[in-house]
Amino acid sequence: MKTIRVLGFLLAALASLFTATARADEVTQWNRIMFAAALQAVPPTSPLFMSRNAAIVQASVFDAVNGIEGRYSPIHVPPAAPPGASRRAAAVQAAYAALVRLYPSQQSTLNLQREASLAGISSGAAAEHSDSIARGIAWGQTVADAIWAWRSTDHFSPAPPPFTGGTAVGEWRPTPPAFLPGAGPQFAYMTPWVILSPSQFRPLGPPALDSARYTADFLETKSMGSFSSSIRTADQTLASLFWNASTASYYWDTIAVSLAAQRHSTLSENARLLALLNVAMADAAIACWEAKYHYVFWRPVTAIPLAATDGNGDTSADPAWMPLFATPAHPEYPSGHSTVSSAAATVLADYFGEATSFSVGSDVMVGVVRSFPNFTAALAEIVDARVFAGIHFRSACNDGQATGAGVAQYVMSNAFQPVNGTKEGQIHQ
Repeated sequence: MKTIRVLGFLLAALASLFTATARADEVTQWNRIMFAAALQAVPPTSPLFMSRNAAIVQASVFDAVNGIEGRYSPIHVPPAAPPGASRRAAAVQAAYAALVRLYPSQQSTLNLQREASLAGISSGAAAEHSDSIARGIAWGQTVADAIWAWRSTDHFSPAPPPFTGGTAVGEWRPTPPAFLPGAGPQFAYMTPWVILSPSQFRPLGPPALDSARYTADFLETKSMGSFSSSIRTADQTLASLFWNASTASYYWDTIAVSLAAQRHSTLSENARLLALLNVAMADAAIACWEAKYHYVFWRPVTAIPLAATDGNGDTSADPAWMPLFATPAHPEYPSGHSTVSSAAATVLADYFGEATSFSVGSDVMVGVVRSFPNFTAALAEIVDARVFAGIHFRSACNDGQATGAGVAQYVMSNAFQPVNGTKEGQIHQ
């Protein structure tokens, strides 16, 4: 019992330290808590699943805050908060309630973090009245419950039978070393958040195996993406490892929170920005997976050893060829990272300005930081990183970026819109 009390004290102290030093407001604080929970999960939450989880949490936070203010069209829950409800408490409870559903094994830690957050709202110079806090908590729980009930019918579960592709030329099949079935096939038909259907932004498809475009893609990945490549630079290798180490959601939320802090964004602005960002990424993931399981195109780790079968005289087989790191277990076209990252960059470029410079670190490769003069430069590095890692062809990355941009533009035009003459509150240079 003494050990449990000591552990509880240490967790509370850490939560208090996090609260005091690492946040601008409750919205961004709980965004960080969300990613810590995802990383601590066993196994850590995959990039694909994280796109859904992050959208659930940030949509809950947004509708909770917006339900008090009524400034924008809701993502799902109409504004109906009790008078005087605390926006800060509503944001905390909405995020907490969503995360407890997503990561039930971490409830004890989340409880401590919730208590620390609420203690910060009820004390200090900006302390709020207990009645306001109680109303905010009740409203935040109501919103989170409604979002959870809504997304529980999105066809995420139950998952379909394992998908193993086929053995036809150009067709995806499980890849080494684990030879796992295709990941997340249900995302191909999952109910989107905003876009009209998973296939609304389907790209035209991978290049024909006997085309000049495929030949160029093949030769580039074969030379630059090989595990033993002699022409890939050390920095290109580092970039490839960096962008694969964590989730796209973590990287782009981190960038958003950092830029918003530099511009002193309000709690309301942060709630809307993070919801818009993560819903766009979630819909981009759905659009990407619909295309992946529609085209079922083979990965370089399959295509290069079997090049003698592709009917292209300009490609040559290398049975021993291996990529820089293990290939993700799903079809190649289009690139998931490129699609989701493009959606994120499109949202942030619209919000902060394309010419905005920024840096981003990793929660896995601690100490490694990548810096960019603008969003276009970051997207270009991500495309290169997937090709130079040997897990994608360039066409899949370029077409994925176009899909992601289209999804983001649709989401920005059709969701989170200002109502009653409210200004959007965008931050422009």
